[in-house]
Amino acid sequence: ALAFTTVKAQDAAVPANPNGPDIQFAKTVHDYGTIIQGADGNCDFKFKNTGKEPLILSNVVSSCGCTVPSWTRDPIMPGKEGTIKVKYDTNRIGVIGKQITVMSNAKTERVVLQILVKLNQNQLNKCRKKTVTPGTT
Repeated sequence: ALAFTTVKAQDAAVPANPNGPDIQFAKTVHDYGTIIQGADGNCDFKFKNTGKEPLILSNVVSSCGCTVPSWTRDPIMPGKEGTIKVKYDTNRIGVIGKQITVMSNAKTERVVLQILVKLNQNQLNKCRKKTVTPGTT
């Protein structure tokens, strides 16, 4: 006699490795606040491997070409830290929010980071108007 077993899709799902790597960010949002056009658009997202196996970032992508991430390509050992550096082009004007998606072999395979910035051209104009010629008041 033959016996057949039915396997449901949810039964076939592979559970996360409890000893696998895990990624924990110090922050997932960087708010530049209000800055002037052309200001420094660099920020860092620091993270730690809180798991028990090496953490590997397979890809880090931004939602726009004006936001360029660079990241640690070497495996991050358990208990060690890494950094994702983000350079934002501050020549755009307005209130802006961009996303950086981090993909890795961690238990949480995808983490979305955000940058927020308000670039107000009026501030730039005010800064230029405040220049004073030496000898005048």
